[in-house]
Amino acid sequence: MPRIKVLPHAQFCPEGAEFEVEPNANLCQSLLKQGIKIEHACDMSCACTTCHVIVRKGFDSLEEMNDVEADLLDRAWGLEPDSRLSCQVAIVDEDLEVEIPKYTINHASENH
Repeated sequence: MPRIKVLPHAQFCPEGAEFEVEPNANLCQSLLKQGIKIEHACDMSCACTTCHVIVRKGFDSLEEMNDVEADLLDRAWGLEPDSRLSCQVAIVDEDLEVEIPKYTINHASENH
């Protein structure tokens, strides 16, 4: 079974985390099941960028992103070449190491 390593994030996962998932599991749902409360303002419908992650290891094992995800990622804070929306990532059969960016573009969580 693939292992997911989450690098430390001050708000969502201060100590970091590591856990196993079933093949073809959704990354965002897997993080939430592990108690890592990653934002997902659009309820995982690929309509925002709040579940943006950077895949530090294992990126090439993932299916290519579609045009909608690519267009949305252009608006994400801290975009990198290995960025993905976690709600769109199916974990195939390779381990992943992910980093949750420090910020998101989520006005609902910015106390406006």
